[in-house]
Amino acid sequence: MTEPSADLDLIAVIGPTASGKTRLAVALAEEFGGEIISADSRQVFRGMDIGSGKDLHEYGQVPYHLIDILNAGNEFSVFDFQRRFLKAFAEINERRAVPILCGGSGMYLDAALRGYRMVEVPYNGALRGELALKTDGELVDELWRLKPDQHNSTDILDRERTVRAIEIAHGEVENPLGYEPLPHLNSSVIGIRWEREELRKRITARLRERLDNGMIEEVQRLHVSGIAWERLDYYGLEYRYVGAYLRGDINKNDLFQRLNSAIHNFAKRQGNWFRRMEQNGIVVNWIEGNGDQLAQAREIIQNKFKS
Repeated sequence: MTEPSADLDLIAVIGPTASGKTRLAVALAEEFGGEIISADSRQVFRGMDIGSGKDLHEYGQVPYHLIDILNAGNEFSVFDFQRRFLKAFAEINERRAVPILCGGSGMYLDAALRGYRMVEVPYNGALRGELALKTDGELVDELWRLKPDQHNSTDILDRERTVRAIEIAHGEVENPLGYEPLPHLNSSVIGIRWEREELRKRITARLRERLDNGMIEEVQRLHVSGIAWERLDYYGLEYRYVGAYLRGDINKNDLFQRLNSAIHNFAKRQGNWFRRMEQNGIVVNWIEGNGDQLAQAREIIQNKFKS
């Protein structure tokens, strides 16, 4: 195990879906004595394993956090993530280990790396009563009015999420001091980059493997356990399209073709988010996915954190 520099606060491994983030994060944890903090919006849920791409078999003996912490069916917000991230970060530091943030959920990564303190916005019955009278289109217009820089497009695809986003936006206006930055972290952010066509092949191959190895059965089990189709739709592409197949809305070939296309588009949006993170001041050290990822990452970390 390589002895980390005392100046190293955090290593982050980011990249689009199917880029190999988990494998690299585990290798870095083994080399630098680290523990992994997942930055994935769905891996927090128990029973959502294949669809969320947990790949728990890759972790070996490396400790991990923010995985399997809630029952499927619950909600998990960016505020919840940041609060739990800070707790895990502090505990790992107390053990004198290296926190390694790993994931592709842009808002979660941004909340951790840019360090904006969030306030918990409670249920606002009066506001929700007013919003209940508005059409879906009027709700979206209201959200854009309150947050013209709104990045999370999924908040405008579901009425309940739009209402909650408006509620949070109102809470931000009422509590502006709650958003002062947290202490700056001296972190090294490693981004995995693949040539576009190679990444497309990896995404397609990974989807075939997951469909062949239980993803459909996983979604069926979740529904049988009591989770409504509408709630499964809320959990993202894999659960939405497999749910449509299980309901008979699409056939098996359409399931693969449409889900594959949707994941490719999602990877593009991830890339856009990572570029926005860089524009907002986060330095991402990009490495080539088809090279020796560990060697490239090791050199970046050692160059930055020389004792």
